[in-house]
Amino acid sequence: MIIRVPATSANLGPGFDTLGCALAWHAEFRLAAGGSGRPPVDDRHIAWRAFRHGGGTGPLWVTSPLPMGRGVGSSAAMRVGGLAAAAVQRHGAGVDLRDPSLGLLAAASELEGHADNAAAALFGGVVVTAAGEVVALPAVPDLVVIVWIPPQVSRTRASRKALPPAVPFADAAFNVSRVALLVAGLATGRLDVLRLGTQDRLHQDARLEAYPGTRQALEAALDAGALAAWLSGSGPSMACWCRPGETDGVVDALPAQGRTLVLDIDRSGTVVDLHD
Repeated sequence: MIIRVPATSANLGPGFDTLGCALAWHAEFRLAAGGSGRPPVDDRHIAWRAFRHGGGTGPLWVTSPLPMGRGVGSSAAMRVGGLAAAAVQRHGAGVDLRDPSLGLLAAASELEGHADNAAAALFGGVVVTAAGEVVALPAVPDLVVIVWIPPQVSRTRASRKALPPAVPFADAAFNVSRVALLVAGLATGRLDVLRLGTQDRLHQDARLEAYPGTRQALEAALDAGALAAWLSGSGPSMACWCRPGETDGVVDALPAQGRTLVLDIDRSGTVVDLHD
């Protein structure tokens, strides 16, 4: 039995702590050793701490390709996976991990400090989360996500310290309009508005000051034909949406000093797979 949790890209530009997109790139969690030969994680691992927080007992095995501190939701995946493993241990493999009575989203959001990555990892697709509620957009268009991951690492708490304590009214109004346009565009298939809908004045410019390579990658992606591009989470990674079959030019335009992945949107979220 394997619990699979997707990577995520949060904010999507203007949706600070509110919007998230699940990526088809997964961490795996097991309550038994399986065939990997690896030891279980210990109390230094955030997945183990989430597992215990959720009432889990015994060992936990984790296999993950998701890099920490790169803005692809690795910490959220670890916490959701640990909490989900505890829920499966208590209730069995058939448990509905999205059942609000289990409190997985609330617990993961508390551990994370914000809900956007955790909600996308748990529910899959593109989600809106606020005030403890989650709405998954039901008919997100067929899009491909290109993620560009530079070598440096970021820390969300440190990145937040770079943000101003207040923003002008005009900038707040700008972001409200862009979030509305982005959600409407995704819900109706208006791909032509996604570039405008991912514009931001609240956090990206301040964070990109520390990541000039990411700014270069973001601009290169848009110039090469990406439908939209944004700083993934708190960075330093950049993510963008493209139409299927139109990724090669964008990939070729991205800076060489980084890792580039072409991923589908994960539409399932956290799942329990009974077949290894």
